[in-house]
Amino acid sequence: MDRREFLMKTGAGAVAAAAAVGAPAIARARSPIVWRLQTYAGGPLAEHVVKPAVDAFNRIANGEMTIELYTADQLAPTAELFRALQNGVVDAVQSDDDSMASPADVAVFGGYFPFGTRHSLDLPVLFERYGLNEIWAEAYGEIDGVTWLSAGAWDPCHFITVDPIRSLADLQGKRLFTIPTAGRFLTRFGVVPVTLPWDDVEAALRAGTLDGLAWSGITEAYAVGWAEVTRYFLTNNISGAWCGSFFANTDSWNALPAHLQELLRVCMDSSHYYRQHWYWGGEAHLRTAGAKLQLTTIPNDEWKRVEDEALRFWDEVARTSPRAARVIAILKRYRATIEQAGHPYS
Repeated sequence: MDRREFLMKTGAGAVAAAAAVGAPAIARARSPIVWRLQTYAGGPLAEHVVKPAVDAFNRIANGEMTIELYTADQLAPTAELFRALQNGVVDAVQSDDDSMASPADVAVFGGYFPFGTRHSLDLPVLFERYGLNEIWAEAYGEIDGVTWLSAGAWDPCHFITVDPIRSLADLQGKRLFTIPTAGRFLTRFGVVPVTLPWDDVEAALRAGTLDGLAWSGITEAYAVGWAEVTRYFLTNNISGAWCGSFFANTDSWNALPAHLQELLRVCMDSSHYYRQHWYWGGEAHLRTAGAKLQLTTIPNDEWKRVEDEALRFWDEVARTSPRAARVIAILKRYRATIEQAGHPYS
């Protein structure tokens, strides 16, 4: 028996041949998929609003895929993120639709839509139980290159300022860093909305070129250092929760195997959950135990003027597109439900 015949009969040759044929496939399987994800948040905030979920994904993916996390404006300015995502400059984005200049007709509801929610739990209820998931999927399904994945709630929108706000008159002329739609609404009360790169906000407050923020709640102000350069926190808010989403480049998303898509969805849900308790607990704790910001309040009868104006704003937005009208109808139906339900919903 010659050597070749011996190897074939013992199976060694077959094993070696199979290994040789299979080697390229094994090499490909071990080559990890790498995604670049940019968040709207600066470094200190990203540590809470996205990094825990990205770290968890990278651990569980076990070498099959790695997500590289980039914070605000590192790869593209936040206002250009939608185009960067379409073009494949980044594979994924965490942002509100409004700030990233999404062309979708639902983008106006991203970020802080005035009085769209009272509490952070309202937002997942609206998406999961009142049909906003389907409306967002429909809207982004009409746009090439970007796949909307999941929405979640962040913190409420309060005024955090250098000088105190105790009446609507005090808002006149205040230059505030804020989200585009919220800023457009606040001009009705004399606010001057300002858009800046996230990392420039603290310097602008120190220099006096900003009078404050209408961007976050008190948790974020303490976490990122804005409480060091402002003095007052208005307890009235114009929205109970920021609405933000995860988006993916469509080609990048479609190239993922199903189990990695599912893992990413689970980790996005874990991100939404983390923010629910981090913000909700932080808002109460820092209002009561925080020593850096003094609380002020506009009386309810005066603040009602802002709420009434918001409803007029809703009707104006409803006229911009049939889909926007559907969203407004849902918001009104949900608002009626929670008002009828009473405490603690309204």
